[in-house]
Parts: sequence; C-alpha cells; structure tokens
Amino acid sequence: MPPLIVNLAPVIELTDEAFYQLCRNNSDLRFERTAKGELIIMPPVGGEGGKREADLIFELVAWNRQAQLGVVFSSSAGFKLPNGSDRSPDAAWVRQARWDALPPEQRRRFPPLAPDFVIELRSETDEWATLQAKMREYMENGVLLGWLIDPQNRRVEIYRPHQPPEILEHPSSLTEDTLLPGFVLNLSRIFA
Repeated sequence: MPPLIVNLAPVIELTDEAFYQLCRNNSDLRFERTAKGELIIMPPVGGEGGKREADLIFELVAWNRQAQLGVVFSSSAGFKLPNGSDRSPDAAWVRQARWDALPPEQRRRFPPLAPDFVIELRSETDEWATLQAKMREYMENGVLLGWLIDPQNRRVEIYRPHQPPEILEHPSSLTEDTLLPGFVLNLSRIFA
C-alpha cells in the first residue's frame, strides 16, 4: 500500500503543536508533513523492509558508538526541516555539536534541524520518483549527504548539496570518509 496523502488546506491548518499531538495520539501510525501542509500517512513496511532497515541502522549505530561523533536516529524520529516540512528518514545522523546546541525541549519533540546524513531505503510500495523528490528536499534544507538505497534493483543514489545524484549500480558497500570517517555500510544484507 503506498503512502496516503491528505490535503488538509485550506480546511484545516495543523500547527506544529497540533501535528506533534496528532503523532503522539496515533503512535501506531507514522506521519510526515510536507512544506505545503499535506499530511502523509506512511504504511508500515513488511518483514523484509523492516529487516533491511534494522540492519542499516545497526551498522550506523555500531560505527557511531566507536567514532562518538554524533547521534543516530531511526525512522521513528521526525525532523522539522527549515522549509516547514516534518520528515522521518529511515535512518539519520546529526553531528554531536549540532545536537548538543539544541535545548532539551527541542530534542524531545521534532528537532528543528536537517540531519547531516540521511538514508532512505526503498520498500516494495515506495515510488522511486517520490523518494528522489524527498532526497532533493533534504538537500535543499541543509542535509550534507543522503543515500537512497533500492534493494529491488540493487541501486544506490548518493546525494550531496548542489550536485547531481551519483548513481551506483550493484555496489557492495558505501562509504563517505569526509563526513562519516571510517563508516562502511556493507550492502550484502540489504541487497539479500
């Protein structure tokens, strides 16, 4: 089932507080909100998608525990991007100094920042063009690196600000030593 997009404008305008409460009151659902105020209801991923997501988050967390350079987030975390949208990447990482600069109240809710690094993992119900648009939105809002991973076609698109995506066909691993020194995502379990 693809995501359900509900256009609330001009009938209902969800404030940041109302959106936050909607998410809290419906914790079994996963919501995102576009910069235009559209509410996106994300379906749960299947078993294979959930396994893949857990594998990539595990790899990112394991690296970060050794490197101690930032904070890792799962797809359950929402971020308030500068354009006003609320997005939840499948995995995200924020440099420690940026995270530490947020007051505790902003850390408890949807942090008002773009992560430094995001990963989006295509599930069987995701439309590729929709995910590409989401990655472009991340870049336009200050994300420094994004990996869009398509396990079905064993393809990866790497996004960096002000550059066209780099397309990799059948890569065995991904790495980015400038932002994430020493991090290597082995794709064998993701592509399995």
